[in-house]
Amino acid sequence: MSITLTRITVSATRVPVQSPVATSFGVMTNRPAVFVRLEDQHGAFGWGEIFANWPSAGAEHRARLVMEDFADLLLDQSFDDARDLFTQLTDKTHIRALQCGEWGPFRQVIAGLDTAMTDLQARRAGLSVARFLSADASTRVPCYASGIAITQATQQIEHSRDAGFSAFKVKVGFDLKRDTDLLAQLIADLDPSETLCADANQAWSLPEAEAFLSACSGMPLGWLEEPLPADASLTHWQALADQSAFPLAGGENITGTGGFADAIATGVFGVLQPDIAKWGGFSGCWPVARAIRSAGLRFCPHFLGGGIGLIASAHLLAAVGGDGLLEVDVNPNPLRDAFDPWHGATDRGHFALSNAPGLGITELPDEIARYETYSGALHR
Repeated sequence: MSITLTRITVSATRVPVQSPVATSFGVMTNRPAVFVRLEDQHGAFGWGEIFANWPSAGAEHRARLVMEDFADLLLDQSFDDARDLFTQLTDKTHIRALQCGEWGPFRQVIAGLDTAMTDLQARRAGLSVARFLSADASTRVPCYASGIAITQATQQIEHSRDAGFSAFKVKVGFDLKRDTDLLAQLIADLDPSETLCADANQAWSLPEAEAFLSACSGMPLGWLEEPLPADASLTHWQALADQSAFPLAGGENITGTGGFADAIATGVFGVLQPDIAKWGGFSGCWPVARAIRSAGLRFCPHFLGGGIGLIASAHLLAAVGGDGLLEVDVNPNPLRDAFDPWHGATDRGHFALSNAPGLGITELPDEIARYETYSGALHR
């Protein structure tokens, strides 16, 4: 039965933070999120989240894109399923994105809308999204603690350990000697069952990345994430992989089925990390994740945002299976915690999925309303 969309609702939100989240390329002084809701002719609905971390004004821009550039392609339009929506919107916005050169924002909006449509479909079927994708989906997935500042890592890892995490990822790419000295100290303080990973956020040229590998010789890192720009030449990625004693990771800045097929084929990645809110939604990331697993690589979905995207990422990982870990930013974020993703549990080392239909979200938590900076709703 086709799905005719009759209502769209979008909300851009921002929360000021006391401790900015620093990456090698910039600092987040607040936590944004964009949540979108689709409703069909029978009253069925679904929720999605659109990537909004960058640029700093990105959240409101994405929300207005939904209302002002996508509404005419959605309202009163019929779709066979989420994949049909994904394909139609990608085709119909191609010239719009080409005209302004804003490929990222258009892809991110489509990703969030696809997640909402998948949630709607699963809800209509009376299944969780994970079980809607795979009857063999797990009911819980392991997590790792992410977003840890290298200069605050001792305290943040201790707090994360107390919260049940045994794998941690710190941000590097600031000062080579300081970063590697701190990494050595952190690794020495780990329990035997614990793992430490590092994320450079595309900070280095090839010589700089090689210098980092040399300085980390002998350190048992779980993986090194984005040591080079995502668009660096394959020759540079291969040269770095040949020198690395630990897996290289990437994927949050790769887009398209073809882009991930190329990344898999290179053989340089041990870990691939599509972001469901940046590209693809479930329609794009579900087949990509299965291809990653089929290639014998580790699938660890990237995510750094609000509660809906985190829950969606957990459902995707549960459906795909394997030895992947769910990324959990351990910095304070009311736009995530308001959804109570752990259902009140204090142990966050594992994420238990709700058995409720769809993603288990019926409405935005009341406390989010005070952080809203833009909202829009259209219906027919």
